[in-house]
Amino acid sequence: MWARAKLSSTWGIRRFSTALRRRIEDEGDWIYASEWWGTESDGQTVLQSVSDKGNGVVSVLAYPSSRPNTVYWPGIEKWLQQRFKEIHPGYDHNVRYRILGYQWRVLRFNDNTRQSTVKLMAAYDDSDPGSVFFMQQAHCLAVPYLKSMVSTGLATIASCNYDLTNVIKGKKTMNILCIGHGGGSLPLFLASKIQGARIHIIEIDPLVISASIQAMGFPSFSLTSSSGQRVKPKPDPIEEVLWKGIHERLILYESDAQDFITNTSDIYDLIFIDAYNGDDIFPHDLWDPRSPFLKSLKNRLHPQHGTVVVNLHSDSDILDSNESMESVFSGILPMSKYVSAVCKSYKDVIVGKDCGLGYTVSVPWVCNASLVVCRGFGMNGGVLDRNFVIDKLVSKSIEVENLLNFPFSCLEYVKRGFLLVD
Repeated sequence: MWARAKLSSTWGIRRFSTALRRRIEDEGDWIYASEWWGTESDGQTVLQSVSDKGNGVVSVLAYPSSRPNTVYWPGIEKWLQQRFKEIHPGYDHNVRYRILGYQWRVLRFNDNTRQSTVKLMAAYDDSDPGSVFFMQQAHCLAVPYLKSMVSTGLATIASCNYDLTNVIKGKKTMNILCIGHGGGSLPLFLASKIQGARIHIIEIDPLVISASIQAMGFPSFSLTSSSGQRVKPKPDPIEEVLWKGIHERLILYESDAQDFITNTSDIYDLIFIDAYNGDDIFPHDLWDPRSPFLKSLKNRLHPQHGTVVVNLHSDSDILDSNESMESVFSGILPMSKYVSAVCKSYKDVIVGKDCGLGYTVSVPWVCNASLVVCRGFGMNGGVLDRNFVIDKLVSKSIEVENLLNFPFSCLEYVKRGFLLVD
């Protein structure tokens, strides 16, 4: 979840002086935000219901997408047909897929909070025009804070001498936990890019889960019961075409985050936390240093390289490295006045007096910050050298970007407004 930066007299200056280097090939570039950052009346409501988990009215709105251009559609249709032949060899029927179009789908709470944004493709089998299916575009991260979380998380764990290369190739397993699901673009992006990623996703609200699958094109085979069994015994044929090799490594649970983390026996290499309720509040139980959640989170994190990335609201999209944590984050958004306490809680509980570090970076265009807390990082206690940390992160961010062929610059997200957490 995010809050857009306030419009003010300085907005125009900030917008152009701090902008990221543009990469038009990135379909999730912020230049396309104008296509989906609209009012309820601008979009078509495709799903709406009332949550019984504190998220208020949950809606999914659809907006037209200008990318990819129609000239690329025949190539994508051909790819779908080739995938069908690979997945279902010997099938006699000559399947021909046709693309209907692309849309942005925006998950909203209470009509005013944009919780998640994804891009999806709508297509159908030419022999059965009623067989419309949706495919979320896994390569597209529409919101800047997700790119910040991915960039900082992977650059940080790579800085701990973690064998990311073999994980990307699928020769080694990386256990990832995502707390907070939304539309599912973060876990789907990671699973599509990292062949060795095995991703558990925790979402407390069944309505959000249903919205992501029914209206936002997230793979339905990922849904798993509390016993660990897939809700669907096997995926549908079209799901195999779209997601084979990916949806097997996505495990989506309906669960309270604290209940899950205190009962699981899994050890995670990388944990992403993006859990805001319908009032745009980060639950106190998820950052209270005395809560069972943080203590259990520490126990479930790999002791040598375990890394946690938390999405937080800040009150500015530019952080001055000369300012204190308190002055930077004290402010006007529902979460902001608690951010310095959140940072301290995570670092004190997860790292404590052991080797490791905590830092924040600011996110461009929106009023968010990414908090990263890491065990290891070659830090053996004592005073942290800020330049050493930044240099290492910069080097690894370039490596990550090249290894994974990201359409956006990891480097710009890693070094922007960097602040060590005391």
